[in-house]
Amino acid sequence: MSAKNVRGPGGKQPASAATNLIAGGGAGMMEALVCHPLDTIKVRMQLSRRARQPGATKRGFLKTGVEIVKRETPLGLYKGLGAVVTGIVPKMAIRFTSFEWYKALAANKETGAVSGQGTFFAGLAAGVTEAVAVVTPMEVIKIRLQAQHHSMSDPLDIPKYRNAAHALYTVLKEEGVGALYRGVSLTALRQGSNQAVNFSAYTEFKQLLQDLQPAYHDKELPVYQTMFIGLVSGAMGPLSNAPIDTIKTRLQKTPAHPNETAIQRITSIARDMWKQEGSRAFYKGITPRIMRVAPGQAVTFTVYEYLKEKLERSSWTHSVGKYEE
Repeated sequence: MSAKNVRGPGGKQPASAATNLIAGGGAGMMEALVCHPLDTIKVRMQLSRRARQPGATKRGFLKTGVEIVKRETPLGLYKGLGAVVTGIVPKMAIRFTSFEWYKALAANKETGAVSGQGTFFAGLAAGVTEAVAVVTPMEVIKIRLQAQHHSMSDPLDIPKYRNAAHALYTVLKEEGVGALYRGVSLTALRQGSNQAVNFSAYTEFKQLLQDLQPAYHDKELPVYQTMFIGLVSGAMGPLSNAPIDTIKTRLQKTPAHPNETAIQRITSIARDMWKQEGSRAFYKGITPRIMRVAPGQAVTFTVYEYLKEKLERSSWTHSVGKYEE
C-alpha cells in the first residue's frame, strides 16, 4: 500500500478498526516490554533537582540506571509498567485508528491521495485524541510509581503506592478524579506534536523508499527498512518538545496546590526550573527519552505493519469486516 494513499492496490479499503486494535495493541505491548526501563531512567532524571553547581557530580542516564539497579534491584526499572501495559492497548488502538480516520478525512475523495499537510494534521489530531482518552491518566499513575525511591527486594520498605491499581485507588481517594488529568494540556501538546512529526516523517521516508524500490510501490517494505525509518522518525518528536515533557512530568508528580490554576502551576514550575537549575534542566532526560522513544517507534511500526498485513490476509479479518459493514 502506498504511504500517501488511504487506498490499497486495486482500490482496496483501509484496515478495519478491529485490525488496528489488535495490531496496535500487540505493537504497543512489545514496545512497552522492551523500552520501559529507559522510560523509568528518563523520569528519574527529569525529577532530579540537582543544579549544575561547581563541584557537583554529573548524573547521566547510565549512572542513574546503575543507581536504580543497586538501590532498588533490576525490577526497579520496571516500576509503573503495570499502568503502561493497562493503557497501551487502547492507546495504540486509538492512535492508529484515529490517525487512519483523520487521514481519510484529509484524503482526496476521488484518488485517495493524502498531502503532507494532511498527514501532519492527522498525526496531530491522533496525538491529542490519545492524550485525552488514555495517555494522561496512565502517565499520572506511571510517574507516581516511578518517582518512588524504594527497594523492591526489601519487604519492610513499603512505598506509598504498591502497584498501578493501588496507585489509582489512592490518587482517586486523596485527590479526586481531576488529579488523573493533571497536565492534560501539556500531555496533549506533547502527544500531538510527537505524532504529527512521527507520522509525517515515517510517511515521507516510507514513500521515498517505495519510490526508490519499484518492487515495493504497493507493498510493505522489508522489516529492516521499516525498523530503520521508525527509529529515525521516532527520534524527531522528543527533540521537538523536550521542555514540554519535562514540565509535564514535574506537574504530574505532585498534588495540586489549592487556589492555583493549571497555567499558574505550569508557569511556576518553569520559572523555578529556570532560576534554580538553568536552561539545561528543560532537557533533562532527553538522552534516555530518545533512546526509549526512537527504538520504541521502530518496534511499534514494525510489529504493527507485520500484524496488520497478517490480519488483513486472514479469513478472521474478512469475517469481521462483514459485521462492521
